[in-house]
Amino acid sequence: LGKKVQAIYLWWHKPVIDKELLQSLPNLKVIVNSGVGMDHLDLKLIASFGVKMANAPHAVSSTTADTGMALLLASARRLVEVHNISVSPSMDYCEADILGVKVAGATLGIIGMGRIGYKIAVRAKAFEMNILYHNRTRRKVQEEQAVGATYCKKIDSLLQQADFVMLVVSLTHQTHKLVGKRELELMKPTAILINISRGAVVDQEALVAALQTGVIRAAALDVTSPEPLPRDHALLKLKNIIITPHLGIKTDKATYMITEEAVENTLAALNGLPLPSEVLPS
Repeated sequence: LGKKVQAIYLWWHKPVIDKELLQSLPNLKVIVNSGVGMDHLDLKLIASFGVKMANAPHAVSSTTADTGMALLLASARRLVEVHNISVSPSMDYCEADILGVKVAGATLGIIGMGRIGYKIAVRAKAFEMNILYHNRTRRKVQEEQAVGATYCKKIDSLLQQADFVMLVVSLTHQTHKLVGKRELELMKPTAILINISRGAVVDQEALVAALQTGVIRAAALDVTSPEPLPRDHALLKLKNIIITPHLGIKTDKATYMITEEAVENTLAALNGLPLPSEVLPS
C-alpha cells in the first residue's frame, strides 16, 4: 500500500518516522502529530522528502495548562503524601506538622510563555499568584498586563525569586538539560519545580541530588526521561516528588479535538491548501 499512502497521523510517536519509511511512501504529502512537541521527529529529514508537517497546538493547550496547575496545587498541599496517610491501615489522626504551602500570594515563575504558558498564567492569576516569566521573546505589554505578568530577561532572575518554577518549553538543543545543578541551586530552598514540557529539559541526576539534600523543597513531573522511568530509579524512591505518566493532553474532549485538528490539517494538505498548524524545520 506504500504508493497509496498520502498522510500519516502520528499518535504517541507511532509509527516511527525514519528515512526507510519515508522512502517507502513516494506519495506522502503530510505528517500530522497528535500534540505540540515535535522533538521525536527529524523535521529537516522529513522536509527533504517534500513532506509537510503539522501539530495540534489549539487542541492541547488548555488541558495541558490544567495539568500544570493540578501538579502545582497537588505539590503545594502535599496531596499524594496525605492521601497515602489517609488510606493507611494504621492512620488514626493526621500529624499537625504536615503543612503545605500557601498558593495565593506566592510567586510563580513560568519558563516558556507560549500558548500553554500563557494559559497557565491566566489560571495562576485566578489563584492570586504573582507571575514572572522568561521567554525567548517578550510578550506584548497588554498581554502581560492582562495576567499581571513580569518579564525576566534572564532566567537566573526568575529562578531566584520564584516559589514555584514551571517548565513549559519545547525540547530543543538549547533547552536540553536547561535546568541542572546550577539552576537548581539558584532556586529558593522552599521552591517547587514543576515540569510539563519534556523530561530531558531537566538534568534528572541533579534533580535527585537537589531533592535529597534540600536544595529545593519538592518537584512535580508529568514528564521524565525515559518514560516510564526504570523501576529502580532514584526519583521513584523520594517522598518529596509527584510523578504522573505524561497526562498533559489526556482528557476525553482533548483527544477528540486533537483528532479534529489533525483531520483539518490533513485535508488542507491533500487539497493543496495552507495548513492551519504547519510546523517548519528550524
